[in-house]
Amino acid sequence: MPAAYRPALPSLLLVLAAPVAVWWLVGDLTNDEARRLADEGVVLDYVVRPVSLGPVGDRFVGVVACGVAVAALAVLVRATAVRRLDPRWWAVLAPLVAAGALVGFAGRVLTAGGIGANVGAGLVALIGGPVLVVLLAVAAVAGWRLRTR
Repeated sequence: MPAAYRPALPSLLLVLAAPVAVWWLVGDLTNDEARRLADEGVVLDYVVRPVSLGPVGDRFVGVVACGVAVAALAVLVRATAVRRLDPRWWAVLAPLVAAGALVGFAGRVLTAGGIGANVGAGLVALIGGPVLVVLLAVAAVAGWRLRTR
């Protein structure tokens, strides 16, 4: 494998691990009042029903994602320091990681239980959607410009 392509795997791992790590670090956003009512038997409203592997499974996936993200970031920083990764590629990686973090956060907001309307879900759709599109467009343009040079 050519030296220029060695950072491809850690780049991919960082981009894929970022949303899962943020999702786990943010945690369940169901508020205390809704939790109390759910304990009393009230059925909570969800924009999207949360998917869970249980407390142990969620913790395992979150810890692994955080570890992968930190390790991949360390490998990429080292690759940049020893000039195996062109520093201009960070203009592609940074928006992709930020987009992943936004997706992880949005996932928690959309799966928060509540009583009635979930205003946060509306805000995530209204603000987060366009921000996500801009981040992906910035990454695509930066990648295209680097590949055409």
